[in-house]
Amino acid sequence: MKKIISQKYSRFVIYFKIFTVFMLLPLAYNLIPVTYTATTFYLPASDFETVEHTLKKNGFDITWVDAFMLKLIRVPMKGWYEVDPKAHGRFLFYAYMHRQRAKTMQVVIYAGETKEELVRRLANDMKLDEKKLMRYYKKYALFEEGDILANRYTVARSASEKTTMEYLFRRSGQMLETFMKEHLQEADASKFKQTHIIASIIQKESNLADEMPAISSVIHNRLKKNMRLQMDSTLNYGPYSHTIVTAERIRTDESPFNTYKYKGLPPHALGTMSLEALRAATYPHKSDYLFFMLNKEGKHNFTHNYEEHRKNIKLFRDYLKEKKAQEENSTFSALQNEQNLTDK
Repeated sequence: MKKIISQKYSRFVIYFKIFTVFMLLPLAYNLIPVTYTATTFYLPASDFETVEHTLKKNGFDITWVDAFMLKLIRVPMKGWYEVDPKAHGRFLFYAYMHRQRAKTMQVVIYAGETKEELVRRLANDMKLDEKKLMRYYKKYALFEEGDILANRYTVARSASEKTTMEYLFRRSGQMLETFMKEHLQEADASKFKQTHIIASIIQKESNLADEMPAISSVIHNRLKKNMRLQMDSTLNYGPYSHTIVTAERIRTDESPFNTYKYKGLPPHALGTMSLEALRAATYPHKSDYLFFMLNKEGKHNFTHNYEEHRKNIKLFRDYLKEKKAQEENSTFSALQNEQNLTDK
């Protein structure tokens, strides 16, 4: 009898130990710290494979248990997340990750911006380090300028320099890839470069979408005829982005961006561009235009005739002179009225 009781007791002890181990294992696992390299990240899709890949890319060590917990309630949806791995145990962290959405803000990339202007404004708007942003821009850039398309983007307020640039380049890359597949025979970046450069010139010349195909036709027509482009916009590169192009500048600038001196296109894009400019570069208006000139309405007059072009130049210069004279007269009248009031 004692022997039977002893055997039952021994079995009970063994079962109890096994039960205790099974109970303690989850508790012990729950206490294992979550490793990570970034706490703010963007999920580009809602499928589990993308979520797992993104988490691993951001330094999270995903085990099969973590994967189970991620899928237990709801797989996190596409979007921005800001997580706190230390706030809860490992189980709850992964089980409720879908609730840890980040606060976001809108950032606008303006058409015609150089990378320096873009980075400077991003650093200011998002309170980020300008040098770090530029370092990541150069790391991801394919075309030197114009890799990030002019658009409105939603970014997490807490995103780091690296995460911000990764997101902007990914979103723009997706739009560029879609554009190439839809409008070009091959999604080939090297063949796309010429279109990319032409689009940046168009963007510098005008922000009016309805004029862009006509400007594109001038560029294409002059290239076909082996003519120099002779466009001021190509001299608005880098540090000269918003500098008025003077006759002296045209004479002294020896860079390959000076299309008054050199034939062909500049070595790379001048700045950011819109999808409208890319479409215009791909589908130029069918015309024989070789010249265009700004008019007093803020649009352009197009022509294939040089003499007519000279007349358009004169018309615009006369308009500027008249406008300047009117402004000077207005200023003089205002000063006179102010003097009369003072005398009284």
